[in-house]
Amino acid sequence: MNPIRQHRRILAAALAGTAVEFYDFYVYATAAALVFGPLFFPAESESAQLLLSLMSFGLAFFARPVGAIAFGHFGDRIGRKSTLVASLLLMGISTLLIAFLPTYEMVGWVAPVLLCILRFGQGFGLGGEWGGAALLAVENAPKGWEARFGSAPQLGAPLGFLAANGLFLLLGVWLPEDAFNDWGWRIPFLLSAVLVGLGLWVRLRIGETPAFREALEREAPPMVPLGRLLRNHWGPVIAGSAGVIACFAIFYLSTAFALGHLTTGRGMVRELVLGVQLAANSFLAIGIVVAAIWADRTNPRQVLAAGAVATALLGAVFGPVLGGSSLPIVFVTLAASLFVMGLVYGPLGAWLPTLFPPLVRYTGVSVAFNAGGIIGGAVVAVEAQKITMQGGIALVGLFLTVAGMLTFAGVFMARPLRAESPVAEPLIP
Repeated sequence: MNPIRQHRRILAAALAGTAVEFYDFYVYATAAALVFGPLFFPAESESAQLLLSLMSFGLAFFARPVGAIAFGHFGDRIGRKSTLVASLLLMGISTLLIAFLPTYEMVGWVAPVLLCILRFGQGFGLGGEWGGAALLAVENAPKGWEARFGSAPQLGAPLGFLAANGLFLLLGVWLPEDAFNDWGWRIPFLLSAVLVGLGLWVRLRIGETPAFREALEREAPPMVPLGRLLRNHWGPVIAGSAGVIACFAIFYLSTAFALGHLTTGRGMVRELVLGVQLAANSFLAIGIVVAAIWADRTNPRQVLAAGAVATALLGAVFGPVLGGSSLPIVFVTLAASLFVMGLVYGPLGAWLPTLFPPLVRYTGVSVAFNAGGIIGGAVVAVEAQKITMQGGIALVGLFLTVAGMLTFAGVFMARPLRAESPVAEPLIP
């Protein structure tokens, strides 16, 4: 029987949960690029408002490693399932509460403070999400199917983006500008409650992974998984963090930054740009599937290295295209960028778990993934906007070149466990 049919519930839990959580994350990214600047951050110019809004967006990337440590601790001590349920609840509650926030005009400085607190909650919850979902899929995968199973959480990313941006696009078409700015932007945050309920229903019906159960039979879990991780596996943490930088840099430059620049900086119609990004998003899903099949036929390291090289080359054209090209050329560039992102994102679910043994794997995968996100997501998005404000949009692509080089270095430095199996033990204890 096809392994996917045998493990439908596991794959559905990995896919549904990450789709819901990334929907929540992208709803904020889209709102930050479109409306949060004037609503929550009064400043002397639209560009400054956008910068402050993107800085609040970047706050979550600093919360994610904290969440990774917290959820990784419990994921390595009590199991993957219950930890994933908790991360989904925290993410969902934080997103829902944003829908009820007052604006700066209503309560002054309290408004951006509350927004940043809830944004931190989003990042904290998401910090424990991806690593657990990837382990749920990969640790249940039959031999030879690790990359395809490990791509299930990654496919949740384009689905969440499609739902978030698609909803904003429909609201922009249906509602007058004043209505959209007054209350329409709150609707996607409200609807997250329905999606969180769906994700919880799926996740509560699954069991613990075989790899974690087998590891517990051999030894008790460490009292402090983070301590053991940093004491015995700090090298893989650094290499793994570098290995994920490219995927974050491509995504947030191609989505939140590009949306903000094209609408605020170049004055393009919001709905038109959202439509272009939605169409380009399909190439991310295609890239993830191609990478997963390719990785199972070769190995995840090879695919990730090829994607890193493509990312570095992409940097040469990205900035100039966003700075002055026509919308069709922008679409082609964004589509190509997101396809390349699929090549550096798709193999991560199968590659990162090979770097850590089971009883510190949740912590190791989560910390590496989210630490890389600080550089690739928060730092790149904010610094790119600063450069743009100084008239340097053509140089933005250099961030992709550097990100690709860092990811290639991380893949080169990493030393996977024996046979690159996510359920294998390390050669040296």
